[in-house]
Amino acid sequence: MAIAIPAIYRSTVGKKAVMAVSGGVLVLFLAGHMVGNLKIFFGAESFDHYAHWLRTVGEPAVPYRTVLTVTEIVLVVAIALHMWSAVSLARRASQARPVKYQAKKKSHAQGYATRTMRYGGVIIALFVIWHLLDMTFLLVNPAGRDATPYERVVEGFDPSRWYVTLFYVVAVVLAGLHLRHGIWSAFQSLGLRTPRNERALRGLAGAAAALITVGFLAVPVSVTFGWVS
Repeated sequence: MAIAIPAIYRSTVGKKAVMAVSGGVLVLFLAGHMVGNLKIFFGAESFDHYAHWLRTVGEPAVPYRTVLTVTEIVLVVAIALHMWSAVSLARRASQARPVKYQAKKKSHAQGYATRTMRYGGVIIALFVIWHLLDMTFLLVNPAGRDATPYERVVEGFDPSRWYVTLFYVVAVVLAGLHLRHGIWSAFQSLGLRTPRNERALRGLAGAAAALITVGFLAVPVSVTFGWVS
């Protein structure tokens, strides 16, 4: 058994399974995070209460911020596994076909999906770093540490900082495209796709990606255009 487990992870099927499961963890996090973000439309008190709850959930059974810290660790592990499996699969595919075929070129759809996942992933990674510096570590947020979470969001997406909102929009749209392709690929990797449910699963992947994309865009766009202030 000790030999079989590493063999599974070294296989293409194993790497795809790791990528699918870790991606699923990230999708669940994004969905939950999106729902929390939308509380800003219920007012400053509701949003600030949600932000405080994230750090106190589980008290007094567990110390302050324990659940949030565990969640962050799980996310870091999921991201690392997701990136590792993606890079490993890309290298394996490249090694399996060292010379590009001249007669059969990739379809436009395949090329588009590959570029979206590859370059979109880089932009999303850069955005995540900026977002952490802005809203978590508060190193680049203009409102500073003394402001409330609601005030930080409003100041962070102020119309004068339109370039931040634009970067956010581009990154979220790319994340949505990444999600659509990734969720569909996960269905395939986990063996859930059949000829009978293929259309339904494609629709589910597209709907989930669209919902999360619109949900994340609603907050910065609303702040920038003055609908939330």
